[in-house]
Amino acid sequence: MNTRTPTDQQQPPDSQSPEPGSFATALARNRDFAAAGGHEGAVVLPTLRVFVIGCLDPRVDPAHILGLELSDAIVVRNVGGRVTPEVIDDVAFISQIAENVLPDGDLFEVAVLHHTQCGAAALGDDDFRRAYAARVGVDEAVLRERAIADPTASVAADVDRLRGSKAISPRLRISGHVYDVVTGLVATVVPAE
Repeated sequence: MNTRTPTDQQQPPDSQSPEPGSFATALARNRDFAAAGGHEGAVVLPTLRVFVIGCLDPRVDPAHILGLELSDAIVVRNVGGRVTPEVIDDVAFISQIAENVLPDGDLFEVAVLHHTQCGAAALGDDDFRRAYAARVGVDEAVLRERAIADPTASVAADVDRLRGSKAISPRLRISGHVYDVVTGLVATVVPAE
């Protein structure tokens, strides 16, 4: 969780502080985390039995908006929080591991989390999508499908994509949610099955 106070961000850096905007700031915080023993007791399978698929937007960090602690959940983040073939592979991989440890019952809930005001809406713009497709060497049609104009519709589509994949264990429960960046609230769009 974020333990910084509002004044931490307003203080000018002194000669001992890392340069703002550099990874050195994160490394200094990591030393504090390790010294306080924050990593002790961490486990591989999530204690809340939750796997969150979310967007890489820094406004929607699942640890913060869902109050997650270390080992509470598995979190995968990408542009838009979309269920891509790579995400399906990730869910299938951790499911395979979990099935070896938990021989019976539900493994965990996969929560697909999209959000309002998502930058992935830019993939709906022809010029942006064309330039980005050329940059990363991807077919424009693939990128067009990943645009988020309506997070309620896109999260429902991604839940269907997961539920329809042969790689996904039937022992998983899958749900879909939308985070509102204005209110700070998460609404369930597709309940877990």
